[in-house]
Order: sequence, then C-alpha cells, then structure tokens
Amino acid sequence: MIRSLTTAALVCSAATLLAQGSERPFDAENLDAWDFVASKEGFAKDDVWSIEDGVVRTTGKPSGYIKTKKSYQDYKLDIEWRWPPGTEGGNNGVLVHATDPNALGVWPQSLEVQLFKNNAGDFWVIGTEIDVPAEGVPGYEKRIQGRRHLNFTDGSEKPLGEWNKMTIICRDETVTVFVNGDLVNYGFDSSVDEGSICLQSEGAACAYRNLVITPLED
Repeated sequence: MIRSLTTAALVCSAATLLAQGSERPFDAENLDAWDFVASKEGFAKDDVWSIEDGVVRTTGKPSGYIKTKKSYQDYKLDIEWRWPPGTEGGNNGVLVHATDPNALGVWPQSLEVQLFKNNAGDFWVIGTEIDVPAEGVPGYEKRIQGRRHLNFTDGSEKPLGEWNKMTIICRDETVTVFVNGDLVNYGFDSSVDEGSICLQSEGAACAYRNLVITPLED
C-alpha cells in the first residue's frame, strides 16, 4: 500500500514538470474573477472578503464561499493559508470540482479538502464520492466517518499564526494532497473530475495567499 501511495504521488508530481500557463487569481487587487455565495441574504462580497497586496482575507461570517468563474480539470493547485495570530484557528476548506449549488446547505456539489485546524487534508464529500486506500492502512476503519475521509498524518501543520502551504493535484479521477511537503491524503475513482475552485468562509477569520493554478499536460 505504501508503495502504491508513493508511486501515485511521484506520478502526479512528475506530471507537473510539464505544466505551462499557470494562473494567479490573487494577482489583481480585486476579486472580480470570483463569484460570491453566502448562507444569508443582505451580504455583499466586500462585507466578507477583502484583498490587499495579494493576501485575501475572510471574516468567516456568514458561512459561504468565493468561487472561480472558470471551471478547471487536470491541474495542480498551490495555496498558502494561515489563521490570524492570536486566534484559535477554525474551520475552512478548499473545494475542488464544484458544480451544482446548494448540494448541502450553502455548499455546492464538490470535494472539500479540509483546512480545519489540526485536520488539514481531510476529504469531505459534498454530494460526490471518492475512494481512498484501504489495504494495509492501520486504523482504516476509523478513517472513513460518513462524509469524512481522514488524512494520513498528524503534525503536518505549522503553529497557529504561521503560513502553511497546501498542494492539491487533480488528475483524471484522482486527488492527491500535500501539506507543507507531506503527503497527507490520496483519493481515486472520484465521481467528479471537473468544476470550479472555491475557498470557504466557515465561521473563522482566515487569510489566503499565493494561489497558483497550473494545468497538467498529458
């Protein structure tokens, strides 16, 4: 099983060497490339989200997300995030392959890659399905908890207030996740393989920066 995971990670990583045409949606001093969705009426994008010097911040309330106007397939996504210094962190995530709205409350049909403090890299399926390695994984029966697919590692995140880096590689029906260089999750046979990318605002203030979307070539 370990060999299979390592091979999958190396194949995905090697594919990025051929990538060209990266996009940096945070380069502009606005969020015009993103649509805004909130769980409550009466809120505008600027009430919840802001951008300055390439750093995007969310207040965390009300729950909702910003979504790329474009749809993506077969790509590598790099992003950095941190919880504001002096806070206790919270619960946000990156949604990939987002399509139909309101599949679960405010959240669209998608696969959530968790950023929740001490749980970064967990998968949460939202109206979708994905398989994860089972054979030979100690405690596998505890990794699948309803919609939640726990990550492989503990301790990959940096202390609160410091910037973390997540890399999500989506190729065909597979999704591979690294946090600060550690392989933390891998899924295959995903029921979705294309859609928008969303950043959540789920109750806690959070900052994002250095978002790069890189297409993968064959």
